[in-house]
Amino acid sequence: MSMASGDTIDRIRGFWDADAAGYDQISGHYPQTPAEWAAWRGALEPLLPRAPSRVLDVGAGTGFLTVAVAGLGHDVTAIDVSEQMVARLAAKASAQQLAVTAIQARADEVPRERFDVVMSRHLVWTLPDPEGTLRAWRAVAPRGRLLLVESVWGEGQSASDWIRARGRRLARRLAAAPTGHHAEYDESIVRALPFAGGLAPERLVELVQRAGWKTPRLRRLTGVEWMLGRQLPWPERLFGTQPVYALWAG
Repeated sequence: MSMASGDTIDRIRGFWDADAAGYDQISGHYPQTPAEWAAWRGALEPLLPRAPSRVLDVGAGTGFLTVAVAGLGHDVTAIDVSEQMVARLAAKASAQQLAVTAIQARADEVPRERFDVVMSRHLVWTLPDPEGTLRAWRAVAPRGRLLLVESVWGEGQSASDWIRARGRRLARRLAAAPTGHHAEYDESIVRALPFAGGLAPERLVELVQRAGWKTPRLRRLTGVEWMLGRQLPWPERLFGTQPVYALWAG
């Protein structure tokens, strides 16, 4: 990578190191109830091979997908650019006696091993080179599958999604709810990210295909949306949740 790109990665790493301490306090970042975990397990299990399989979780954060998938019986290697995020993930996996290997690494510096699945959640938007990174993942799962868990937000929203999102933001403001992060990305990071403003599902499908992953499929995770919506406080519940979906390919 260029020096400018390396500087961007360093800035991104610093942001998430600072964000790690409060990250799990937000339901959208990490499930807060047994019912939310149950909804996520129900959504993820049909999208994975029969357990046990070898799974690489990229941009694993504090371990949301890692813990869910390892709990379904899979052997998970989890990587994240943030040392603080990885430390929290490793502590959870150890406490729950899960088969997890946790590594600090950039998203395009994946272990040169063979995996049955490469997965990530809410990561593509913060990649400086999304297509190149997806190609790197393809190289370590040439006969495996890609699993991306995403939400529709920002520039990827339809008109109706945008109206509901505005309502949710207003409701959260009125309730003085926490924003979810310690800060926002500064402009030097945003300018380096092709999809910092959001990514529509249609564009994500095209991106995945260009990176060499075959036959992408989309599925809206309505069971997850249903349970997340039930956890929302009033009046935010009136506006529902962001659309949540999975893309898998390969």
